[in-house]
Amino acid sequence: MSQPKEIPQMEKIVSLAKRRGFVFQSSEIYGGINGFWDYGPLGAELKRNLRDTWWRTMTRDREDVVGLDATIIMHPAIWKASGHVDTFADLMRECSVTNKRVRADHVEPQSGVVMQFSGFSITGGSSHNDSITVLMRGGEHIESFRKRVRQLVAQARNQTAENIELHGESKIDAVEGSVDFHPETGGALGEARPFNLMLKTYVGPTATENDIAYLRPETAQAIFAQFKNVVDSSRQRVPFGICQIGKAFRNEVTPRNFTFRSREFEQMELEFFIKPDEAIEAVCGSVAAWSEGADLSVPQDNWGWEMWHRYWVKERTDYYAGIGLGADVLDYHWQTKEELAHYARACVDILFKFPFGTEELEGLAARGDFDLMAHQTASRKPMDVFDEEVKNAFAKWTDEQRAALVERKKAEHRAKEKGGLTDAQVDEWCQKLFKGFYVPHVIEPSAGLDRLALAVLSNAYSEVEKTDAKGKSETLYVMRLHPRLAPVKVGVFPLLKNKPELVAKAREVFELLRKHFSAFYDEGGSIGKRYARQDEAGTPFCLTIDFETLGEKGEELKDTVTLRHRDDGSKERVKISELLGKLLPMVG
Repeated sequence: MSQPKEIPQMEKIVSLAKRRGFVFQSSEIYGGINGFWDYGPLGAELKRNLRDTWWRTMTRDREDVVGLDATIIMHPAIWKASGHVDTFADLMRECSVTNKRVRADHVEPQSGVVMQFSGFSITGGSSHNDSITVLMRGGEHIESFRKRVRQLVAQARNQTAENIELHGESKIDAVEGSVDFHPETGGALGEARPFNLMLKTYVGPTATENDIAYLRPETAQAIFAQFKNVVDSSRQRVPFGICQIGKAFRNEVTPRNFTFRSREFEQMELEFFIKPDEAIEAVCGSVAAWSEGADLSVPQDNWGWEMWHRYWVKERTDYYAGIGLGADVLDYHWQTKEELAHYARACVDILFKFPFGTEELEGLAARGDFDLMAHQTASRKPMDVFDEEVKNAFAKWTDEQRAALVERKKAEHRAKEKGGLTDAQVDEWCQKLFKGFYVPHVIEPSAGLDRLALAVLSNAYSEVEKTDAKGKSETLYVMRLHPRLAPVKVGVFPLLKNKPELVAKAREVFELLRKHFSAFYDEGGSIGKRYARQDEAGTPFCLTIDFETLGEKGEELKDTVTLRHRDDGSKERVKISELLGKLLPMVG
């Protein structure tokens, strides 16, 4: 059995996250519940700041994206149409000893000796003749191994290990690099079987099969289902986007890596709807081709799906840079043809270098018209739009040009291994397009808010060695969060808590600032300890109200404070009247 991987930096981040109130294990006083996490005071503020930056970037800073806030539970037919009911599954394998499940692709090669017991008995209870097969890892003492097996059997049956007696021990074989044993328990694994990831619930009082509904596994389908209502009410025209932030739920077989893979999480998704390339060709004469060095700064009328896809990769990269996640911590994986979903034309994963490895932070897919067409077919409600410009452009085409387009589309769909249209369906699609009607294609940037919060915490974490005047060294922890994301923007300290005039002035400054951004008042302990606490919380600035503030050391310093910068420890004197003008641009 493989040893659990130790990731010292990740363990330190998890410890700090709990100590400072970023993240807690859900239901911790009852032993916790795997795959669910609660965000404490600082974590809640961090997530809110991330939501705000994402929402502002997507909607407030643009004219071509609007928002949606849809329900978590929707009509189950939506999930049937989208394919989630039939295909949203991972292959899982089950431990024969404990019935614990693990994703088939998460089983790492293990080496050791395969041991088997013919059965076991429970003290004062029954005997069981079910054979037990467990891998004894290299270097594990036989008595420790037997004790571990008794514990596994006992846990699976709500017994204590002392009540379990094993029978018929035998050595089966020595194995190298085997993937047939559970990575935690070492128990032999069964065959891989599909495991649907959607969480079921019931709507209505009877809780029958007819009342089954699902907690949404993604937020995107609500956008597709409400597409026509948004178009009709918002007066948006293609190209435009609909975005949403919201909870999603997936019954992950093996939640892991802290909040990275959870069963309840938040998604931030944009569905950006564009014209099919054939419509662009008719209107503009040709479709802009992608090439290295292409100007993606301002969208152009002749952009097809590929240019739009590249544009959104750039936009999302710029967003991450704006919150402190630059090229040094990001990477990209452009999916190969074999990796792509059958309906996707391209997909790129933006990766982040977590302490436990480089993993996906956001996916950007060119999904074609698959989603809207699926809901149009299942609901029998039209999802197409009418475009006068496209109709007028095709009206200028000759019969030969139209016929050539039809034949080109037929050849394209005949070449598809899956999901292609029949010749008759292509004819129908083209005739509608010639009249100005089409189902928009979509570019989908989809990011996980919880993964992003973890990336931000991982990126911010740093250690500083400090040596005092007596030569004693200690390690201090500093969360170098971008000021826009920091849960607390400024800490306010009176130099001494037993000087009423200092406390009164500090409270006055605190009340001035907290109306504009999150501030924290602290008067306990030495200034150094207060700085250290705020450094661990990621607070970028701290203010100290001292005797100079009161004018006791000269009128020129009266009503000034000491402003301390977290990242370099530098300090400066700033007039209280100028604090807002100085801080707001840095934290906003």
